[in-house]
Amino acid sequence: MPLVTAENAMLVVIDLQARLMPAIHDGERVLLNASRLAEAARLLSIPLLITEQNPRGLGPTVPELTNAGPVITKMSFDACGEPAFRDAVADAVDLVVCGCEAHVCVGQTVLSLRARGRRVVVAADAIGSRAPESREIALRRMADHGAEIVTTEMVLFEWLRTAEHPQFRPVSKLIR
Repeated sequence: MPLVTAENAMLVVIDLQARLMPAIHDGERVLLNASRLAEAARLLSIPLLITEQNPRGLGPTVPELTNAGPVITKMSFDACGEPAFRDAVADAVDLVVCGCEAHVCVGQTVLSLRARGRRVVVAADAIGSRAPESREIALRRMADHGAEIVTTEMVLFEWLRTAEHPQFRPVSKLIR
């Protein structure tokens, strides 16, 4: 597969919600890396889409990502179950995915996107689950179905391509 390009990418942030995050194993790291991806997307003018699973029960998106992009609320664990989500991601070539939970909403969405023939790049250090083994098994399953498993830093530098990029300094500062 080719590198992820900023020109054809969309960042999909799945269910990083206020009431869910305290239960996520290593949740601070997941949120830090998802925030790095979101800020880099903003700096590089990459579209960003946020989903919220049952916001009445799980609360809104965490404050760190409030107003980062449009929000699609859903009751289906698989975001592709929402027509608004399918429409929003229709034109993106590289769907970079982060969020929670790896073995439920992230996993089901990724598998559904792959079944539709979409290229999906999962930022492994920006997804989480309540139990570490659920996350690990979900990552293996997504990879087995053709999702590319990467890190936040890999995505950022692939988006930049070169140290001569006008946004190199602000984006590279995100990982220091």
